[in-house]
Amino acid sequence: MKPIKTKAQIRAEIDHQVDDFLAKGGAVSQFRQGESGRENNSQLAKPPHLERNEQTRTPVMSEIKAIEARRQKPKTTTVKKTRRRNGEEKKALLVDDFGEPLRWVPKS
Repeated sequence: MKPIKTKAQIRAEIDHQVDDFLAKGGAVSQFRQGESGRENNSQLAKPPHLERNEQTRTPVMSEIKAIEARRQKPKTTTVKKTRRRNGEEKKALLVDDFGEPLRWVPKS
């Protein structure tokens, strides 16, 4: 991938080119403010306006109303069941007096 030059690198490159131009005996002409390089100093021609067939919009209000109606419905809560592997029963962690884990025992 080609590396992208930063603005600082571009400025330095342009400054270097100007310095080389001036070192070889080149001269910079001074122009009055507002003066242009174009012959008649007029505005650029505007691009032609393209005629397009105007498309009609698809009405979506019925879809928006349906979405809003679904959003307003109260949500029912469902109880999530926990699955046990192979019918295992719940186990509790047995700890000693200092809180160190000893073993898992069936919960009663």
